Amino acid sequence: MIDFQYLSQGLNALARAHQVGPMAGHLGAAVVAGYFVGEQRPDLDPKVYRGIEGDLERVKKGESVFGSRPKQGESRDPELFRPFPRQKADESLIDGIAEALEKTLGQPRSSGHNVIFASIAIRALKEHPELATPAVTDGIRKLILRFTSIHAGWGFHEKGRVSGDKVKLSPKDGVPEYASANGMAHAVLDEIIRYDPRYRRQGYGGLVHVCNHAAAITDLAQYGYPHLAPKAIRSHRRHLRLWKALPNLIKKLGPGIISKHSAHSPDYWKGKVRYDSALLTHRVKTMFGFDELVAVVDDDAKVKQAYAKLVHLI
Repeated sequence: MIDFQYLSQGLNALARAHQVGPMAGHLGAAVVAGYFVGEQRPDLDPKVYRGIEGDLERVKKGESVFGSRPKQGESRDPELFRPFPRQKADESLIDGIAEALEKTLGQPRSSGHNVIFASIAIRALKEHPELATPAVTDGIRKLILRFTSIHAGWGFHEKGRVSGDKVKLSPKDGVPEYASANGMAHAVLDEIIRYDPRYRRQGYGGLVHVCNHAAAITDLAQYGYPHLAPKAIRSHRRHLRLWKALPNLIKKLGPGIISKHSAHSPDYWKGKVRYDSALLTHRVKTMFGFDELVAVVDDDAKVKQAYAKLVHLI
């Protein structure tokens, strides 16, 4: 299992992230997700849990690319995780996070991070309402509201990057229509199964974020806010379509890296663990997100096929 302290520390960091910037939410969300992996899979080898906790400690120490940028040689990131002064918890305050999220829906925001951050916070606080203090809930609400005017993210083309709000999508892009969590989950798993490392897209958070964005939406309904799902699912479909429309940049980027072992295996964590790009904060979020997503899919064969492809993503 993963130590419970990471859940409260991650929530603290989510609540302070708005002071740094919207993307600083990566830090707290990763630490919360790491804790939940231990709940999802309580029978993993202890070496996997130690590997995950190692990632979480690196995030807390300020090694993430999404951390603050103070003076050289300093890091404010550890301060984000410190406890708030003691306050009385109030579970009703969680509604404020959902209300803030609703104001950002209608189109994808920054590769779905508004939904990812809000959903993981809501789940944590609903399961542990003793942590729903005014300082924590108000801070997370402020973080989510920072996404109100942010566009869908960036996609990279041969001539450079283009923001998602400037892209005209073809109605014949092959992305299926879906209006339910189940339909969304199947569409995402199909893309994971079809993933080909010889076709390198870059932008909109990649397939990792397409997966985690969808997983976050499935949790919103489960934890008390089903009315947010329809609009969130429509936004997710545009996110998927934006990613699918990206060109193959294999000549520029080279082939994708494939891990030899699943991150749920102790062999994955032996020796030199892969730390490229933003993987430090996305590895555990994707371990968590994938399991949340497949929970709404009643197709064991498809889930098994998609799980086998996770080695391409993390």
